[in-house]
Amino acid sequence: MQTMGRQAFCAFLALAWVGCAAAQSSEEEDLALAYGDQTTISLATGSSQPITRAPSVATVITSRDIEAMGATDLDQALESVPGLHVSKSHIASKPIYSIRGIHTLENSQVLMLVNGIPITNVFQGDRSQIWGGMPLENVARIEVIRGPGSALYGADAFSGVINVITKTSDDINGTETGVRAGSFNSKDAWIQHGGRLGSLDAAFYLRAGNTDGQKGVIQQDAISASGPISEERKAIDARADLSKEAWRFRAAYQQRKLGAGAGVAGALDPKATVTENRLYLDLNYEQANWAPNWDVSGIAGYYDIKQKQPDPYFTLFPAGASPAFPNGMIGSPGHSERHTHASVSALYTGFQQHRVRIGAGLSQDDLYETMETKNFNGTFAPICDPLNPTDPAPTLPCTPVMMNADPRFIYILPHKRDLSYVFAQDEWNFVKDWTLTAGIRHDRYSDFGSTTNPRLALVWDAAYNVVVKAMHGEAFRAPTFVEQYAINNPVQSGTPTIKPETISTDELAFAWQPVEKLQTNLNFFHYRMRNIIQLVAAKMQNAGDQTGRGLELEATFDAANNLWLTGSYSLQHSTDSDTGQDAGLAPHRRLFGRADWRFAPLWQFGTTVNHVADRMREPGDARPQIPDYTTVDLTLRREKLAGGWDARAMVTNLFNSNPVEPTFMSAGMYSDLPLAGRTFYIQFQLNL
Repeated sequence: MQTMGRQAFCAFLALAWVGCAAAQSSEEEDLALAYGDQTTISLATGSSQPITRAPSVATVITSRDIEAMGATDLDQALESVPGLHVSKSHIASKPIYSIRGIHTLENSQVLMLVNGIPITNVFQGDRSQIWGGMPLENVARIEVIRGPGSALYGADAFSGVINVITKTSDDINGTETGVRAGSFNSKDAWIQHGGRLGSLDAAFYLRAGNTDGQKGVIQQDAISASGPISEERKAIDARADLSKEAWRFRAAYQQRKLGAGAGVAGALDPKATVTENRLYLDLNYEQANWAPNWDVSGIAGYYDIKQKQPDPYFTLFPAGASPAFPNGMIGSPGHSERHTHASVSALYTGFQQHRVRIGAGLSQDDLYETMETKNFNGTFAPICDPLNPTDPAPTLPCTPVMMNADPRFIYILPHKRDLSYVFAQDEWNFVKDWTLTAGIRHDRYSDFGSTTNPRLALVWDAAYNVVVKAMHGEAFRAPTFVEQYAINNPVQSGTPTIKPETISTDELAFAWQPVEKLQTNLNFFHYRMRNIIQLVAAKMQNAGDQTGRGLELEATFDAANNLWLTGSYSLQHSTDSDTGQDAGLAPHRRLFGRADWRFAPLWQFGTTVNHVADRMREPGDARPQIPDYTTVDLTLRREKLAGGWDARAMVTNLFNSNPVEPTFMSAGMYSDLPLAGRTFYIQFQLNL
């Protein structure tokens, strides 16, 4: 594997050298200008500002970056971010965004925003139980900050914040349609349009896709069986964006139908699929110069998630795994939740050398429906008789029983959570070349109390081409409803009095541009997590601390008018405070490189190299160390192939390596999760 990594890196360097030698001079399009605006970010403070001077460690991925990488899903694009590695869960192959060594099953320590609005589910604290990916044709840019952001964004902005910004009519400007097909019987088709609709600026997007999914083999699951994982997926995405002057209305709908991955209980389940529908609505108002020295903005939003019961039911353990369940242990949970929120913020610039932002908001999280069908109770005893589910001598085999609204047996009951918050932030340019950003936010929850989180960032323009940043931030992760209120689950019950997880992070960052076409960044960080919510004796408790430290080195280089190079090296070490051992699962080292070469008019070639190394097991897990892996992806693009058509061919995992992502001890599965081998795609896109 190390040999493969060296070969891949050498191939990347060789490509860069060939590209430099073949540079086409000024007649070629300047590739640096073609990559959109990577120099500004709004996620760090709420206002657009140069990324090198933003009071955070940040990365911006533009739509041009996405095209050059050949990325078709959000996870592929995020893997290019230093300090962020995309792993996956054994349950429905959900992504785990592991930032700076913080790697958990539900991944609720990362806040994801879409157009600045959180999409966190209160049930498990993730983006969704049935995520199923996010396509990128309608994405204008992705902004990522590593480190805490609760002083501005509240709960779950813990290890990092990801903001996905979708396209408006200005970004589309006409009609675009496309199709893509490839390995695993994968097919996608989409259409989007941007323009005028009467007096409105309007953008619309519709996409449908499906795949059988890669059939990577699990050698040994929780009952020592082997077989392929289930990664089939059917997806529908629709978005609308309507704006007029200071007002903007957005609506989105997503439907996902997914296979069970490697099984909900770590035992392979090749038949079950689960469907989820998601609806998002929001109305925005944003007005600069609303009054002298005042800019104001407000938002009201609603989103609803309906996770249907699996069809057929989840087979937690198959027939023969337990004498008590001769037809298998069956479970079929489902739930629905809705979220309403409203907020207002204002930026005041009337004080000399100060930019003061204040804001307040309200929200409600409502798990309004829960349902479950199963053939076992809270002690793993079989249930056979719907009229007498506590029968001490049931007649086997058992038919699954509907347990809706029965507090004796259902896994969770409906609950609500109300939140109110206020925040303030001051950007103070107290002396030439020095800016101090100070912020604080207070959140009050109806079910677990209040929390206050500050941040400080000092930014120094040390020279015309050097910026130094020193930052301190604190953040929290709110308990999920499962962690608080789960009942009648033999392996996991909630604790209503559980406290939020907290983190304190210190960062030191340097940005240096030694020559016009070379930008380098070096970031150091140290954090401490407290009150980590863990499962102890089948009950959720605040039972752990974790510390971490590391660095991220990145560089971008406009090597020639037609060649653009970027690369990063990430290093981290995280320690479980109770055992003094490595916290496990996240890579200690990661090397990422990318080259984009416009080798002829209308032709573009790109490659990425991703090396993931030194992943340890969790404390107490005696399995061998997780193997390193290296993948190489290629993209070839031809513009204006025929009329307005663009064509693109993509190969991922070119050398057909055998990458795996680790399983958790709690899954009970011995084998790790296989990733896809060599994969081919071809895409055609028409711009009218």
